[in-house]
Amino acid sequence: MKTQTLLTRRSPLGASVNIIKQTFSAHRHKPVQRVSFVSGLHGDEFEGPYLCHRLIHALRQIQEAHPEAFQGEVHVYPAANPPALNHGTRLWPFYGSDMNRMMGPHPGAPLPVQLSQELFEDIQSSSDLVVDIHASNLHLKELPQIRIIEEFSEELVPLALQTHADLIWVHPMAGVFESTLGYNLNKSNIPTLVVETGICLRIEPDFVDRLFHGMLQLLHHLGVLTSLPSDMPPAPTPQVVYPRGVAQSNAKHSGLFVSRAKLGQRVGEDEIIGQVLDPVEGAVLEEVTAPGNGILFTLREQPAVHSGALLARVALNQEPKP
Repeated sequence: MKTQTLLTRRSPLGASVNIIKQTFSAHRHKPVQRVSFVSGLHGDEFEGPYLCHRLIHALRQIQEAHPEAFQGEVHVYPAANPPALNHGTRLWPFYGSDMNRMMGPHPGAPLPVQLSQELFEDIQSSSDLVVDIHASNLHLKELPQIRIIEEFSEELVPLALQTHADLIWVHPMAGVFESTLGYNLNKSNIPTLVVETGICLRIEPDFVDRLFHGMLQLLHHLGVLTSLPSDMPPAPTPQVVYPRGVAQSNAKHSGLFVSRAKLGQRVGEDEIIGQVLDPVEGAVLEEVTAPGNGILFTLREQPAVHSGALLARVALNQEPKP
């Protein structure tokens, strides 16, 4: 394993900002594939850095015991936004900038933009495939899933099937994605899988375990690793859903949401999954029901809700008829 300080800058507050890259090289020949794992673009998402820790630890053990198993090259960027990770905040401190909205062409040269552009260029030049790892926000908890923009689905879905995720969600393009790492790499013809799992400011070890085994399986599928640990669990088959295969429940009233269901549970249409309450009047404002038959893959964790707030998403067993 080679440790490289990829980028070093001094922040306006005087602290040094260092972005570290860990590289596992092919044993002898030109690498069959170069795969990069990126996490920590948002500083309040800790599932990714923990997953990268698991990967670095396991890959180092494999390289030490069986160096010939490495027929490809692996790069791990475990903490792409150190200032935000140190503060546990989504945005870059001082600047209030979202590092995952500064990839690709971008005018201006504040420090976050400089580092985002240099990081993007290094990933682009070092990778044949990228896994961009994220956790959810403070409001919603997500089952391990791969999110794929429709225009890239033909190439990405077969790769995503190797990842041990519960779900592969193929969704439409939206303007908010235009400046993200995943979108710009895919537009540059570097296949990029975007992982969404858990919830911010927390670590779900079971979710990370599942994805850890999936990332090793992906490396094996690509020929980067010729062997896998003997204790690898059997690979589950993720459910693939397209835009019409996802239904959601939204709050009709403002109040406190109390869940009566569990993430990953199979629910029936109109089954009660929670309540919105008025704690002042002691009233039940609404019974929240499942919007269809399927698996509950998104569930509200933040109890305070306003009218229209997203409460749950269900991956439907069958897409509705047009």
